[in-house]
Parts: sequence; C-alpha cells; structure tokens
Amino acid sequence: GEEHYNCISALHKSMRGSDENASLYWLGRMLEGGEDPLYVARRLVRFASEDIGLADPLALTQAVAAYQGCHFIGMPECEVILAQCVVYFARAPKSIEVYRAYSNVKECLRMHTGPLPPVPLHLRNAPTRLMKNLGYGKGYKYNPMYKEPVEQDYLPEELKGTDFFKEQKT
Repeated sequence: GEEHYNCISALHKSMRGSDENASLYWLGRMLEGGEDPLYVARRLVRFASEDIGLADPLALTQAVAAYQGCHFIGMPECEVILAQCVVYFARAPKSIEVYRAYSNVKECLRMHTGPLPPVPLHLRNAPTRLMKNLGYGKGYKYNPMYKEPVEQDYLPEELKGTDFFKEQKT
C-alpha cells in the first residue's frame, strides 16, 4: 500500500540527507517487511545518478553491482549488499548537476516551436558517396588527431552558445 511508497521516500531522503543510520533503518524496515530487494536495488541505481551524479561517478557502479549481487544471491544474503550500498550513498557527496542539466534539455525540447533544428552537416555520418557529395561530414574535425582542443560547433545554429548546465528552469 501507501507505506511501500512512504518507506522508499524515507530511504531516498535519508540518503540524500547523508544520514547513514536513518538510511539503514528504512532499508531494514523495507527488507524485513518483505520488500523485493531488486526493487530497492533498482531505486538505488536511479539514486546514484539523480542525487550523487558526478560528485562520485563510482556510485553508479556501486548501485549496478548491488543490483547484480542481489539478483545472483537473493534474500536474505543480499541484505548486506544493499546495506553497504545504502551507507555508501549516505556518505557520498551529492550533486544534481547532470540531473538539472538534462531537465533543462528536456525543457528546451518541449518549449521549441516548429520542427526541431537539423543536425549540422559537419556532424552527420556520411556512409555513402551521395551523402558525402551532399556535404555530410564535410569540415568535421576528428578531435583525437589534434594535440589541442579544436574549435567546432556541436549544437544546431539556433542553439549556439546554449549551456544547459547554467540555464535555470523558471
């Protein structure tokens, strides 16, 4: 029932708040109450990117490993795997930078009127002679061939200069 959602919310908010004791409590309450450990593990995968993100890029690896470990051995043995992951997440630094930036991308796409801008010609793949003749891929600079970063636009002309990491949703 509703308590299922209340407990997962409490777990998320406890980890987000860096309270390792409360995080363990809510995890235990869920597992001892019969919650599917794979459900918890799936939620931890989401949490790793949504709340920890680039502040600790290994968090996603931890979450996926916890999911796989739970899948391999099941309950009750996997409870310690989930407990380790939950404590790791509670102790981890947090960043919503990527989550917020991707939200800004979605907002940009939703607010766009008319057809979306085309992919710039120099970024298009040119697997055929016709496509090459039409200018696909022309002028593209293959970054690994240069010692220094190359000047090259990657966004459509209409979005030139857009920084989704700095844009604020209103």
